[in-house]
Amino acid sequence: MAEAFDVVIAGGAAMGSSVAYHLLQEPGFSGRVLVLDRDPTYRRSASALSAASIRQQFSTAVNIRISLHGITFLRDIADRLAVGSERPDVGLREAGYLYCATAAGAGILAENHALQQAEGADLLLMGPEALAARFPWLRTDDLACATWGRSGEGWFDGWSLLQALRARARALGAEYRAGEVVGVEPEGGRVTAVRLRDGARVACGALVNCAGSGGPALARAAGIDIPVRAKRRYVFTFTCPEPIPDAPLVIDTGGAWFRPEGPGFIGSISPAPGEPDPDWDDDDPATQEVDWPVFEERVWPALAHRVPAFEAIRPGRAWAGPYDMCLFDHNAIVGPAPGFENLYLCNGFSGHGLQQAPAVGRGIAELIVRGRYATLDLSELRYERIAAQRPLLERNVI
Repeated sequence: MAEAFDVVIAGGAAMGSSVAYHLLQEPGFSGRVLVLDRDPTYRRSASALSAASIRQQFSTAVNIRISLHGITFLRDIADRLAVGSERPDVGLREAGYLYCATAAGAGILAENHALQQAEGADLLLMGPEALAARFPWLRTDDLACATWGRSGEGWFDGWSLLQALRARARALGAEYRAGEVVGVEPEGGRVTAVRLRDGARVACGALVNCAGSGGPALARAAGIDIPVRAKRRYVFTFTCPEPIPDAPLVIDTGGAWFRPEGPGFIGSISPAPGEPDPDWDDDDPATQEVDWPVFEERVWPALAHRVPAFEAIRPGRAWAGPYDMCLFDHNAIVGPAPGFENLYLCNGFSGHGLQQAPAVGRGIAELIVRGRYATLDLSELRYERIAAQRPLLERNVI
């Protein structure tokens, strides 16, 4: 007879652990939770390899609300995720994002700012003079404006968030095991059991697909095609001999970005339209190599233009990590899977997974236990928008 759990979660990084934690916090839930991950070290997970930042500067209300929920969670994390006397600290630094715009992008930035303010985000829309006064190291002569998160935006330690969520979920009773879900057993519109790569079979009352790079393969095992592909992104480190005081996370007009990290900085850029967008494969080290010309030819010149002191930077180490990109509209696919009553998708976060983990984990837990969203309505992220060819357009994609 197969072992049975009320909920099986495929993928135990920040998103899967958030689902487990929130499930076991739900007053109406008293079941057994199993969290499976093919790599319990999480060393190749997006949670471990991302730049771990949070912003409200999105152009869709649902993404703004998700991140407002997320910043509240991070501020209170020592109380929320305490285990005995251990109170986690994720090093949250609310230094803000600074989105820069030329005249061509000023109108969109202003529209986005109006929506962000209406949703309660603490942001300033600043002209060149105000920017130069607040950030004297910033070149502003070719900027029309920028928006800056005065509070509620910044960065944190993503690895510490993952570990804190995992530790609290385990303390509440979640069981974590090494294992990869490779098969799904359907019956009458429900998942009745999952099959693991090692041949084991686990019966389940519900299955949550939080498998990150493996999410599309798990969805296919259930007969569902999700437009998600793991893409390779880079993070480059560097130092600057000249002080850059009070720097936020700066996003230049062409998409290059940087932020402080320890005694130096980290930064990168996404592929431009028409440029190659390399894939990431967890099992192929060749897909995980850093492409240094990206820094030398695209990142450094752009940042040196925006911050003249960066002409003299010293490059340091770099690493690559996966973005589980939703190729349809760069927004996550969250909620019930089509054709199933008890299979939930949690995929394609496109670089926003860490900051969205608190809200999405809570939302999935509410769907499982209550059958509806109670705290924050995430229904705009449902799979149905893909089937209907109705993209949720997000202008602020990095």
